[in-house]
Amino acid sequence: MWPRIKSWAAMFWRTMRRPSVHYSLGFLTLGGFIAGVIFWGAFNTALEATNTEAFCTSCHEMHDNVFQELKTTIHYTNRSGVRATCPDCHVPHRWTDKIARKMQASQEVWGKIFGTINTREKFLDNRLELAEREWARLKANDSLECRNCHNYASMDLTRQSTRAAQIHQRWLGTGEKTCIDCHKGIAHHLPDMAGIPQG
Repeated sequence: MWPRIKSWAAMFWRTMRRPSVHYSLGFLTLGGFIAGVIFWGAFNTALEATNTEAFCTSCHEMHDNVFQELKTTIHYTNRSGVRATCPDCHVPHRWTDKIARKMQASQEVWGKIFGTINTREKFLDNRLELAEREWARLKANDSLECRNCHNYASMDLTRQSTRAAQIHQRWLGTGEKTCIDCHKGIAHHLPDMAGIPQG
């Protein structure tokens, strides 16, 4: 088996190094450029298609569990009509961060295949682990997804309660804490928090 693969690889390499007999270098360059544009467009189209609420809630694990919880929060329905979708909170906006997050999220495909949380009971049994993983991710990136909409520099602390204004000034203003330190469970129900430090 190995000698056959080695022979095939050597033949492929010789073919790739050999100059073209029938096509000009300009034609090959232009063809490569067009193929690259098509690949890049298809890749980004697929990336954006997987970055929608419809895609996120297309599997019943998400639709029947966390999406139903989101519907009861201010991030879903509020007086201003501004709604956060799944990707707004769980996928960074910058391209490089988005690609890294998509690669991390690929383990969710394994969870889907193997039925890790395919029932409400399994979901609840794994809820703390899932939440802790997401909290750690948000803590590590300084609550980047929260800050895409909630910018400390734009907060009008005079319109917040005295307690909230003091806490935001003390912790966010100094950079000692980040959003997720205090706002766990802001869009989904909390797991059993026994033994989990509060913000």
